[in-house]
Amino acid sequence: MFKRIALFIATNLAVILILSIVLRLLGVDRILDESGSGLNYEALLIMSAVIGFGGSFISLAISKWMAKRATGARVINSPSNSTESWLVNTVQRLAQKSGIDMPEVAIYDAPDMNAFATGARRNNALVAVSTGLLRNMKQDEVEAVLAHEISHVANGDMVTLTLVQGVVNTFVIFLSRIVGHIVDRVILKNERGYGIGYFLSVIVAQLVLGILASIIVMWVSRHREYRADAGSAGLVGKQPMINALARLDRGQPASLPEALQAFGISGKGKRSGLAALFLSHPPIAERIAALQSLP
Repeated sequence: MFKRIALFIATNLAVILILSIVLRLLGVDRILDESGSGLNYEALLIMSAVIGFGGSFISLAISKWMAKRATGARVINSPSNSTESWLVNTVQRLAQKSGIDMPEVAIYDAPDMNAFATGARRNNALVAVSTGLLRNMKQDEVEAVLAHEISHVANGDMVTLTLVQGVVNTFVIFLSRIVGHIVDRVILKNERGYGIGYFLSVIVAQLVLGILASIIVMWVSRHREYRADAGSAGLVGKQPMINALARLDRGQPASLPEALQAFGISGKGKRSGLAALFLSHPPIAERIAALQSLP
């Protein structure tokens, strides 16, 4: 149902790398070590926020474009058959009921049952469904999935996730530079400039901290799935959403591109133990139980 996290992780890493290189070429890094041995924490935090939030907001700004290219989604500008007409009319009705502008509606070719919503603003979103979902689900189940996606849009989940990703990006960059500084100055006793120890330790620290930070992002993602399920129940009733989730559980695993897996309705695979901390979606059984507990 929603493609937001892996998209940010993949795009943010690329954008952070580019912005880091650009700021270094512009000489911004030099202000972080003005005396040759100290560290300007305020300047470092500002630079970290520029890079961290810059990556997130650039990812958000191009999310619809990326999603269309990654899945080959075709936007329905003029319905060519009864299925497309029903799809557009259903999304329009659900959007009006949720108080948002009509999103773009698209279909992409994939055998698995999936759908996603993305976009920079709640009034400028994209909702897309797979051909497999349209073929294998009953109409009321498809409607429940669409209501789930519309709920994501109405809840402002894209912006929320962007802000969370920006915060964790900022602290990953900030703390990894501090680790690099300590290794270079305290452990390796380097007194002038930064040596190879700094750059290697920054890379390692950024990778480790990035993994830990992703746990936070994934927790937020799982929380929003419960909210969107409840939103679907409010729009079309809880039983169609329960039925849709049960059908997803029986179907083949999702096969969205790596950068979009976290935005799909059912996520990817089943994990236990520590691996469960990195799931973008709660287990389907737990989502069904949460829906059944609703009044």
